[in-house]
Amino acid sequence: MISPQDLEGMSFEQALQRLEQIVGELESGKAELERSIEIYEDGAALKAHCEKKLEAARLKVEKIVLGQGGAVNAEAAEFN
Repeated sequence: MISPQDLEGMSFEQALQRLEQIVGELESGKAELERSIEIYEDGAALKAHCEKKLEAARLKVEKIVLGQGGAVNAEAAEFN
C-alpha cells in the first residue's frame, strides 16, 4: 500500500507511471482478488495525487499574464 509520505515524494510522472503499471496488472486479470483490491486502492490514491499535481500546474499557468509591450510575466508559484 502506498503511504501518504510516499505519494508526497512522487513527481507527477512517477505517479502516472505507477498508475499505468497498476492498470496493466488489473487488466491482465492475473492478480488474485485481495491483490486486486490493494492495488486498486493504490491506484485511487495515485489518481488523486496526479489530479492534485495537474491542478497546481493549471493554477500556475493561470498566473502567467501579459505585461506591457506583450512581454510575458509569471507570478512566483511553486509546484507542490
